[in-house]
Amino acid sequence: MEKRFQRRRENFQCEQCQIIVGGNGYTNHCPNCLWSKHVDINPGDRKAKCGGLMKPIGLDWKNKTYIIVHHCLNCGLKKRNKISKNDKIDRIIQITAVTQTKPLRSRPRLKTESN
Repeated sequence: MEKRFQRRRENFQCEQCQIIVGGNGYTNHCPNCLWSKHVDINPGDRKAKCGGLMKPIGLDWKNKTYIIVHHCLNCGLKKRNKISKNDKIDRIIQITAVTQTKPLRSRPRLKTESN
């Protein structure tokens, strides 16, 4: 039986904004621009043959955690990834203003949102 998650500590260069990202084994998107790459079938397995860039298209809220919704520009797959403490908050706010894949459910305000 194959594992559902395989931790891989890998650094990478973001193909969207070109910065070098230091991976911690859970890193699945660029903290600068929030783009990802379609490389996994199950998290960390690197078995996806697609290799397409995955655009951040929305934000959701689940189990007290913000989730980035990514859309593969090559094959159309949509995947959800937890935000990271290193993610740029202004970019997270920007994707919520552009598109919502579904309404956020009872989510708290982001620290930068006004009261």
